Amino acid sequence: MSRQPQDDQIAAAAAALKATGVADADAARYTPLSGGTYNTVVRVDLDDQRQWVVKIPPPPDTPRLGYEHELLRGEVLFYASAATAADIPVPEVVHSELDPHAAGGPCLISTLRPGTPWHEISGSVPDDERRRLREELGRLVARLHTVAGTGFGYPAEPFGPPTATWRQAFTGMMDAVLDDAERHRASLPVPVARVRELFAAVAGVLDDVVTPTLVHFDLWEGNLLLDGAAGARTLSGVIDGERMFWGDPVADFVSLALLGNVEDDADFLSGYAAVAGPPRFDDSVRLRLALYRAYLYLIMLVEAVPRGYSAEQSARTQRYVTPQLLAALRDMEAAGG
Repeated sequence: MSRQPQDDQIAAAAAALKATGVADADAARYTPLSGGTYNTVVRVDLDDQRQWVVKIPPPPDTPRLGYEHELLRGEVLFYASAATAADIPVPEVVHSELDPHAAGGPCLISTLRPGTPWHEISGSVPDDERRRLREELGRLVARLHTVAGTGFGYPAEPFGPPTATWRQAFTGMMDAVLDDAERHRASLPVPVARVRELFAAVAGVLDDVVTPTLVHFDLWEGNLLLDGAAGARTLSGVIDGERMFWGDPVADFVSLALLGNVEDDADFLSGYAAVAGPPRFDDSVRLRLALYRAYLYLIMLVEAVPRGYSAEQSARTQRYVTPQLLAALRDMEAAGG
């Protein structure tokens, strides 16, 4: 999916501010932000020193995955819900317009968190500081997982309202991405029908989850901000909560160890244990993690089609993600006999 030219992004952000009644929108300084592939994201510096971020979703006829409808609704809910926990550095929602038929269109305006995306400076973070930050992250995620909901699943259509059981919610989520794979004719290493069989054989393990917990599900280093001088950096922001859902808290461990295994991250687990107690990696948890790994890696492979990846981008995604998806499916097959 091609992004708007920068001039169009700036014009869209300015229009969003004017629609909300910001008097000095014309005098603001606009800086389009890169890194995402779905929403238009623009930083806004106002003359009174306020610093905001404006997010505008693509037009309704833009190709997308099923779960990507009304993503802004999830992001607004994530920030509001995360703010109820202690010391979670999320942006504050300044204004949101979620009605796709509103005069100015849907948008989200939030405060700008200080810092730089972790992945952009990862190479300059020494091992001892990285270990401290991973432990800090573990504490933060454990606090995030104290926030409970009233039902399971995504908060917006076509999945809403949340369901009474996690098995029902996650089955709908998995069915949707597999439907997307068929609709977009995505290149997968195994037939969609086989994935459905493997999932059906082990879906009962999802009944072990009885409390709907706030899950970000996109906690890779690109959505974590670091601030401060080298050697004294802190986690200053958790952003892009648009892919949130209410579900199994261990689902967050997948993106936290993207293309890896969270059980190998002793520093993160130490921080998590300090707040919530040591996570139990028993048979149930490991099988559920295999399901969530499969779900995320399916998304990563399928979204290449509606995003319009280049041949090089598609090949790179296939090279890194396909082995991880196959490993998750093998774990599901072993558990399901």
